Amino acid sequence: MPQIDEIADIIARHAAADGMHASALPRLSLVRSCRPTDAVPTVYRPSLCIIAQGRKQVELGGRGYVYDPAKYLAVSVDLPLVGSILEASDARPYLSLVLDLDMATLSDLMLQHPFEAGPEPSGPALGVSQLEPGLADAALRLARLLDTPNDATALAPLAEREILYRLLAGAQAPMIRRIAAADSRLKQVSRAIAWLRANYAQPVSIGRLAADVGMSPSSFHSHFKAATTMSPLQYRTRVRLQEARRMMVVEAMDAASAGFAVGYESPSQFSRDYSRLYGAPPLKDALRLRAAAEFAMVA
Repeated sequence: MPQIDEIADIIARHAAADGMHASALPRLSLVRSCRPTDAVPTVYRPSLCIIAQGRKQVELGGRGYVYDPAKYLAVSVDLPLVGSILEASDARPYLSLVLDLDMATLSDLMLQHPFEAGPEPSGPALGVSQLEPGLADAALRLARLLDTPNDATALAPLAEREILYRLLAGAQAPMIRRIAAADSRLKQVSRAIAWLRANYAQPVSIGRLAADVGMSPSSFHSHFKAATTMSPLQYRTRVRLQEARRMMVVEAMDAASAGFAVGYESPSQFSRDYSRLYGAPPLKDALRLRAAAEFAMVA
């Protein structure tokens, strides 16, 4: 697809080093890696991920989702995923762009262009689909603005709006429409996820959280697990451990302090949960990751 080749060229020029880089355009990030990476757990925000070169897999609930330049990944709520770059080299580095979804624009598009209502999505709040030419065209127009920053203020919102319109009309439409619909179960779950992400270190009453988002405890638990493949408490634990891992790797915090900072009262429980998720005790895992560039590769 010629659009993808040009997007790859733009990413390569604007992301010269390995890692994830914020761009001059709001909500748009660029990712580059010259080698495959180990599986790295991280929380993906609601976003569109398009690979211009290479191949990647993300895993949720034991299921792998593989995507490449022929496909795109859409995520509609904050999800703790495990990602690994499968194909990358010095000659052909992994290159991708990540666009965080603007919920206000999605909602406005839903109001201005009513789409045919469909059934409430019952699966996880992410999906991989074939990259349609219209979506590739819009993504290319957005990427080109990195080369013409004087045009970006006027034209970037138009290109981004078209991208979101294409998502609302494309293969992932049921999931994307539901996250933009104020009365959907997925929207209610997303509000609970936002609370858990912001308050992961605090005690939580699942019954109170369910009531706060307008759902019964049983319905809340069912829809939350359908969207994330885990219970609310399992989700909070995953977020706590990922944040503790970041603190130890990026901020060089010791394991006991990191565990306490994310809400653990028992160091031994923190160590057990951490080892169960990451396969190694906190300190050993953190020391390994401090030298691993792939810790920053999230999309």
